[in-house]
Amino acid sequence: MSWQPVPGVRLAAASASLYAGERLDLAVLELAPGTESACVFTTNRFCAAPVEIAREHLGIRSPRLLLINAGCANAGLGEQGLYDARQCCMAAAEVFAIDPHEVLPFSTGVIGEKLDVGKIEAALPQLRQALSADGWPEAAQAILTTDTRVKLEGCRMKGGGKDLHVTGMAKGAGMICPDMATMLAFVATDLAVDAAVLEQVLERALETSFHAITVEGDTSTNDACVLVATGASGVALSDLSDSEVQAWEQAVFDTCETLAQAIVRDAEGATRFITIEVEQAATPEQAQAVARAVAHSPLVKTAAFAGDPNWGRILAAVGRSVGDLSRMDRIGVCLDDVPVVAGGAVAEDYREEQGLAVMEREEFTIRVNLGLGESQTRLYTCDLSYDYVKINAEYRT
Repeated sequence: MSWQPVPGVRLAAASASLYAGERLDLAVLELAPGTESACVFTTNRFCAAPVEIAREHLGIRSPRLLLINAGCANAGLGEQGLYDARQCCMAAAEVFAIDPHEVLPFSTGVIGEKLDVGKIEAALPQLRQALSADGWPEAAQAILTTDTRVKLEGCRMKGGGKDLHVTGMAKGAGMICPDMATMLAFVATDLAVDAAVLEQVLERALETSFHAITVEGDTSTNDACVLVATGASGVALSDLSDSEVQAWEQAVFDTCETLAQAIVRDAEGATRFITIEVEQAATPEQAQAVARAVAHSPLVKTAAFAGDPNWGRILAAVGRSVGDLSRMDRIGVCLDDVPVVAGGAVAEDYREEQGLAVMEREEFTIRVNLGLGESQTRLYTCDLSYDYVKINAEYRT
C-alpha cells in the first residue's frame, strides 16, 4: 500500500458510534476552493438517498466537502432518508462554514435502517478539528463495512516542472458487480483539470477498474466513484507535455485499477483471485457478456474454491451467455497457459493434473477464445466459498 498526500485535500475520521463498539465510521474530505470534480453513481434504479442528494447538489455547486458514513446505507427509506441526508449536509455546512450544496453525502451499510443523524452531527466538530493532509489512512479505515483491510493507493510524478500527486481510497467486499458495485471510491489529484476533461478521464479509468470487477453479480443502492482535481500544484493539464499528460492519465488509471483489484482480493470469504480474459469475440458486448457469464456462474466459482478444474462448467457458462454463439467448434479455453478446451472439446494433450496445478494457485486466469472476431475484455473476480454464505447469512445478526 503506497499513497501520497494530495495538496488541496484534507481528511479526518471519527467514531460516530454508528456501529456497535468503538470503531472509525465517519470521514470527511475537505476540498480546496476551485476544486473540480467528476462523479459516477450506482446503476441500481432504487438508489439511496445520499446518491439522490449528491446528484442534486452537483447540479448546483462544486463540492467542497465529501461526507462519508459507514454502518448505515440510508437506503429504502423514502422521504425520511432524503430528509436525513439533507440534515447531514446542513449540519456539516455549518461546522465547515460552507454552503450546504457544497457538501456531497455518501453512505454505506445496511439497507432499510434509519440513519442516526444526531450521532453524525455530534461528531462533526471533532472531524473539523482533526483535518489533516495526512488523514488518508484513517479516512480509508472509516469507510469500511465487511472489508477486512484498508484500500489505499497513490503515486507521485513530475509534470510541468513540479511534483504531481494522485491518491485514492476505496471500500467494498460484497455486492460487487460491473457498472458500479457496492463500493465507494475517492480519488484526488493536485493537477488543475477542467471538469469536462476530468469526466472523460474517469470514464476511461472505470472501464479497466471499477467496471471490470465482480464478486457475485449484485449491485447496491449506494455506489459512487469520485475523481477530484484541486489544482493546488499550480500546474494545469494544458501546461503538460503530451508524454506528461499520458503519464498523469496512466497514474489515474493505475490507481483505480489497483483499488478495484483490492476490492476483489478482499471479497467476502474469497480464497482465489481470478482474471477472466475473453479474446476474439465478434463485438465488445459479446466479450463482456461471456466474461460476466463465467464470472457470475456459481458452479464455476465453487469449483474454483475447491481447486477443481471442471472445465465443463466454464464451457456451459460461455454457451448460455449470448444468443449468437453458434460455433462451438471455434471455442478454446485455457487455465493460465494450459490449453484445456480446443475446438469446443477437451484439448488432445490436456491432463487433469495440469488443470489441478493451476486451480490450486491463489491467483490464476481463465482465458476464453471465441474465434469470432477481434474484440476482447478482461474481468476480475473470485471464488465462492463457505465463508461468503456465512458472512452474508449473519450480516445483520
